[in-house]
Amino acid sequence: MWSRLQLLARPCLMRGRPVHTKEKGKALLLNPRTNKGMAFTLEERQILGLQGLLPPKIETQDIQAARFHRNLSKMDDPLGKYIYIMGIQERNEKLFYRILLDDIERLMPIVYTPTVGLACSQYGHIFRRPKGLYISILDRGHIRSILDNWPETDVKDNGTLDDPGSLWRMGISGKLCSYTRMSGIQATRKMALSRVIDVGTDNPTLLKDPFYMGLYQKRDRTQLYDDLIDEFMDAVTDRYGQNTLIQFEDFGNHNAFRFLRKYREKYCTFNDDIQGTASVALAGMLAAQKSIGKPITEHKILFLGAGEGRSEGIDGNQEAFAHPAPGQTVSSFLEAVKVLQPTAIIGVAGAGRLFTEDVIKAMGSINERPIIFALSNPTAKAECTAEEAYTLTEGRCLFASGSPFDTVTLRDGRSFKPGQGNNAYIFPGVALAVILSGVRHISDRVFLEAAKALAEQLSEAELEQGRLYPQLSNIREVSICIAVKVMEFVYRNGMAFQYPEPMDKNAYIRSKVWSTDYDSFLPEVYDWPDYASKPHRMF
Repeated sequence: MWSRLQLLARPCLMRGRPVHTKEKGKALLLNPRTNKGMAFTLEERQILGLQGLLPPKIETQDIQAARFHRNLSKMDDPLGKYIYIMGIQERNEKLFYRILLDDIERLMPIVYTPTVGLACSQYGHIFRRPKGLYISILDRGHIRSILDNWPETDVKDNGTLDDPGSLWRMGISGKLCSYTRMSGIQATRKMALSRVIDVGTDNPTLLKDPFYMGLYQKRDRTQLYDDLIDEFMDAVTDRYGQNTLIQFEDFGNHNAFRFLRKYREKYCTFNDDIQGTASVALAGMLAAQKSIGKPITEHKILFLGAGEGRSEGIDGNQEAFAHPAPGQTVSSFLEAVKVLQPTAIIGVAGAGRLFTEDVIKAMGSINERPIIFALSNPTAKAECTAEEAYTLTEGRCLFASGSPFDTVTLRDGRSFKPGQGNNAYIFPGVALAVILSGVRHISDRVFLEAAKALAEQLSEAELEQGRLYPQLSNIREVSICIAVKVMEFVYRNGMAFQYPEPMDKNAYIRSKVWSTDYDSFLPEVYDWPDYASKPHRMF
């Protein structure tokens, strides 16, 4: 037995709620959900069979986080940083999310846009262990049994990815990080589960790459593809319930729009590339409206691209928004700017520097406060840089980008911190509200409310600085505020099915937010401070 002196002399560690675990010994250390590294207390080490499996030192999570940040500061290569950070996730989930919360502004560009794109393209070369579920066209007829292989039964959110281009993603792990980091959605049992839908690729480089992790076959574009998605949707809701949120990601434009139309009234689903992008762009426009003092209805917005670039005519979903140039034909984007005289240009072409020097200068000559959104990712495909936008408009523009840019300082000493119009501002808060409210079908009105809520998070000081989005360092609080507004909206409009309705929605949502503090795995009878005074058996 331990003496009372031993108990009183133990290090004072941050203790979470008591959690029951059947695992003991090495299994606890190998499970990233239960592993606390050197933070297991003396009692836990004795009771759970860990004594001798760890060095004798007992560390706080603060020390562990400090070690991580110190090591990361010595690294220069973005991909190397990504591998190191995701390695933490594979070993210790609580620490992983803690370090992200510590320094979101610096780490988000690594675990999310833009570095995650590089990591995806190199997935087969940096593969460590699988994340999420992988479903291929060869699994038709067996998807339900594949879902049974996933150990958790209480999954509330499913991220579904089908990338028809050059990448074969690792289960959109960056999205999953964002859900927990920004909204506080539970990272374990009620966390999002990502699934890759693999139907082949038309990328010849990947088909010749011996380290490629996907199917070595041309992309299946037959009816079998639609049948696979239908089976997948039915299997997910059969396994996890009709209210399970299914998020579509990286589907090509044609498939993205038709699947959204097909499933939105049947399942609880949304497409982040369509609705999330639209919502965050609208939030930026609403913020610009406040800065300029001009109603959004009086703005003329010119879009460049269709989200993935195009060589042919417009799709049916775009026809309602496409208009011929008045009185004359334009042959370039610059001509379109000069003829149409837009107050805002929004780039989503994914084709690089299409907001040329002439285009930016033209916007500056037409408008006192030109609105320039270069939303394409990654950074190399942005329509222009922040420095180009601010410099060529003499600091008068309201700028936002899809990828992060550093602070721009002009010759006169004025500095501008460009806002990042990233979907990460929108989807975590929406998902949190949808899950907690029991919403069965997600309308576009939900994303409209999210956009309004996001724009409301900007302070007057931030608006005066020309910012269009809140600071990333405050993004979890922003996401919770969005979730509160969306939850109020869905209950007010009869869209929620989770009852009784929480009267204090802010308090209710915050009570559900996941904590990065380590849990205690001691049985309640041993829980401090009464442990030493209770009769007990140690071995």
